[in-house]
Amino acid sequence: MPVAPAMARGDGPSPRRIVEAAGEAGLAGILTPEALGGAGGSHGDFIRFIEAVARADASCAVILDVHLSVGTEPLLVFGNDDQKSRYLPKLAAGEWLAAFALTEAAGGSDAIAMRTRAVRDGDTYVLDGAKAFITGAGDADLYIVMARTGDGARGVSAFLVEAALPGVGTGAPRAKMGLHGSWTGELVRDAVRVPAENRLGDEGAGFTVAMSALDSGRVGISAQAVGIAQGALDAALESARRRRDAGSEPDVTTIADMEVRTAAARQLTRHAAALVDAGQRVTLDAAIAKLYATDTCVAVAQSAMDLCAPESAVDGHPAAVRFRDAKACQIYEGTNQIQRVVIARHLLRD
Repeated sequence: MPVAPAMARGDGPSPRRIVEAAGEAGLAGILTPEALGGAGGSHGDFIRFIEAVARADASCAVILDVHLSVGTEPLLVFGNDDQKSRYLPKLAAGEWLAAFALTEAAGGSDAIAMRTRAVRDGDTYVLDGAKAFITGAGDADLYIVMARTGDGARGVSAFLVEAALPGVGTGAPRAKMGLHGSWTGELVRDAVRVPAENRLGDEGAGFTVAMSALDSGRVGISAQAVGIAQGALDAALESARRRRDAGSEPDVTTIADMEVRTAAARQLTRHAAALVDAGQRVTLDAAIAKLYATDTCVAVAQSAMDLCAPESAVDGHPAAVRFRDAKACQIYEGTNQIQRVVIARHLLRD
């Protein structure tokens, strides 16, 4: 909460510092086993953490969500013992910041259209290509990178790419509508030699790694969306109480609707997290939670803007900040149009 105004302006602590602070509090490795330096927590713990942070500041929440979910979970699920021992203790301690590099400018939601390539050369892979809209780009220490090693969905492989390797470059963080405190930029690899031992999973299994990461990652984004909605509702309630005390009757119908949608989104998110913890397939339920929670956070933030007007027109107003931050939740970790495709395909399956 103390850094939220600065994060909203884009001049708060760096993503690495946010993760360092989480590490100091014992929270940068919630999902990592205690034997590897983590807290050995559950996905239920994880979503409560992300929601609580997002209620105060969405930029901090997405930095931590990416680090904990798509930046760390693929290592937990697909990494071998050597990879886990080399990287997970640093990530869990908050010493290193993790990022996930799948999206490309020309690919959008069609991940199979990626152009980044990895060519085997002895004991290394040579990676070339560019990734776009990468959270943490320019500050991350470790990137989980998807690159093409063949054709089609079975021609994608995953790699653990250290930021310090020669040829790894990043562009300046992009100016965005919201989430100003979270760095989002391009990741460029120019003939980067990655040791073959840093391939994550089998060659050709990268698409499986990516989709598994996104399934659980969508649960985290759902929690972020719930936190944004709750923060927007907090702002609306504060304004309503102040105006009520001044003799103006609040719009109780809109306030009630905001609470109902936020509560429902929270329960859908908790249900999806419980399925992950139970080891069950979560693709459908994660898509449902992500779709509903992120649509909810946009709707609730817009209602907060209306209820707090005209004060909410001021740039740093809590409702205005959350309105700007909310929209990205409908886009990243799979657009909500893609979530609808996932849900419909499941229902139409024979």
